[in-house]
Amino acid sequence: MERSFRLFTIFLILGSACAHIGGFGEQPLSKIAIEKATLDLHDSASVKAFPPVIGLQGEDTQWVTVALEYPNPAADDWVGVFSPAKFNSSTCPPVDDPEEQKPYICSAPIKYKYAKDSNPDYTKTGKASLKFLLINQRADFSFALFSGGLSNPKLVAVSNFISFANPKAPVYPRLAQGKSWNEMTVTWTSGYDINEAIPFVEWGIMGELRTRAPAGTLTFDRSSMCGSPARTVGWRDPGFIHTSFLKNMWPNVVYIYRMGHRLVDGSFIWSKFYSFRSSPYPGQDSLQRVIIFGDMGKGERDGSNEYSNYQPGALNTTDQIIRDLNNIDIVFHIGDLSYANGYISQWDQFTSQVEPIASTVPYMVGSGNHERDWPDSGSFYDQNDSGGECGVLAETMFYVPAENRAKFWYSTDFGMFRFCVADTEHDWREGSEQYKFIENCLASVDRQKQPWLIFLAHRVLGYSSNWWYGQEGSFEEPMGRESLQKLWQKYKVDIAFYGHVHNYERSCPIYQNQCVTSEKSHFSGTFKGTIHVVVGGAGSHLSDFSQVKPNWSIYRDYDYGFVKLTAFNHTSLLFEYKKSSDSSVHDSFTVSRDYTDVLACVHDSCEPTTAAS
Repeated sequence: MERSFRLFTIFLILGSACAHIGGFGEQPLSKIAIEKATLDLHDSASVKAFPPVIGLQGEDTQWVTVALEYPNPAADDWVGVFSPAKFNSSTCPPVDDPEEQKPYICSAPIKYKYAKDSNPDYTKTGKASLKFLLINQRADFSFALFSGGLSNPKLVAVSNFISFANPKAPVYPRLAQGKSWNEMTVTWTSGYDINEAIPFVEWGIMGELRTRAPAGTLTFDRSSMCGSPARTVGWRDPGFIHTSFLKNMWPNVVYIYRMGHRLVDGSFIWSKFYSFRSSPYPGQDSLQRVIIFGDMGKGERDGSNEYSNYQPGALNTTDQIIRDLNNIDIVFHIGDLSYANGYISQWDQFTSQVEPIASTVPYMVGSGNHERDWPDSGSFYDQNDSGGECGVLAETMFYVPAENRAKFWYSTDFGMFRFCVADTEHDWREGSEQYKFIENCLASVDRQKQPWLIFLAHRVLGYSSNWWYGQEGSFEEPMGRESLQKLWQKYKVDIAFYGHVHNYERSCPIYQNQCVTSEKSHFSGTFKGTIHVVVGGAGSHLSDFSQVKPNWSIYRDYDYGFVKLTAFNHTSLLFEYKKSSDSSVHDSFTVSRDYTDVLACVHDSCEPTTAAS
């Protein structure tokens, strides 16, 4: 045990260092030294943004144009988008250190572009026109021109303010399974506190009378953050997060819904209409399709340099899933969601990006290091990957059917599937609270009704030949499978999925580091071992493989992609790994198994018999 802890500590240091090589895991907004910005306004410089009012037709996303002129142009001049529009020192929190200079600007922009972007003659003419795609984020916007690059910014000029027609409007619905199969939750963001308006969801079966379900409201303030930048330059008011519970739904029925707020004067503010299909009854024999991926992050459709080559696959993954949405029933994003890393504005950007998916099918999330980890915050890993968020954003912005959302582990049933979602940022080892949950989740499923048992977690608790796991020597998160492999085997987990490693890899059916079959593409008959899949290549920088390919590694791919599971019935399952670039299938296998196959005992899968038996 002492050796395991020593290896674990070494791995934490190694893994953290490796994770940030080449900017991997680094939030691009952190490259802007905004707290060092100085005032250098120029009489002949100007920044003009138009149109002044956007979203006049109820849109929550709209393009704007920013025209700028500056007589002393340079290649590293840049334009930052600020929201709220007024960003001077009057909004700065008190400085604790009397010797520390109070900054002129104390909040980072929500995005930026270099002035020369799409304007190759800018350094000669001093004139440029930039296009930005803005989303409704509950406040007005301004655009500021800076010289001096990102490390020594000097404020040259500020634009007029522009705003959405209704900046407080309800936006970006996120569906999630409730605690029972016939309950759907709707979570959304608005600018309305409960003393201004009553939130609710109006919903019903397509073509029939609709009813209204009340919503609860949550928010948080700067003091809820655990450190910088979330407490400092990354802070932005998150607005109000509302969740409504739609209960007693009929299975397999299309419902329409919209979010509403009843103002104190009796008037109503409405979102647009959305629709979803309710979950199948647990054990129902029908076509059921599941998408699984990790580590997607977000991209900017306006090409903001802030995100240049940061999460290059994120939009491709999002768009491929949107294109296939009619053939998808539920999505699992197993950790490292937005990569906001303490820059709170980015959570709005992320929920806007996934809205076409999350508003239509349940978008189930897991907790990753970039959501949770922060020193002395109760995280299992004493790292600063969350940028001071320490889980607060993920736990508030997304609903999961956990008993305690600060402990981000939960189970959810979908037709013939049972999903057990672990939280690798909390202790999973034998004897821990989470270990007991995992065993109960696996043990309590009726495999006659729900034959497909799936385990999901962010960090690789099973098998990965990623190079930094290879450096550690055992191709896993230290103490991962040592603690859990007997549970996977005993309860016959079909497939275990992981993120954290930004590539794709599939193992053979495996137990105790040994393949239990020589088959690679079709598995049938008695269950003998769990297939382990790394599917962390949904968007963020790719991770290198170890030069050594273990014998259990069936397929490896250094590219962006995601997995689709299709259950045709109780005995037939199709697994497909798809590229994010074009949704083409590059790895697949099938599983054919009867209920009697699951009952059969194999090594460590059944309780020992007694002499009396």
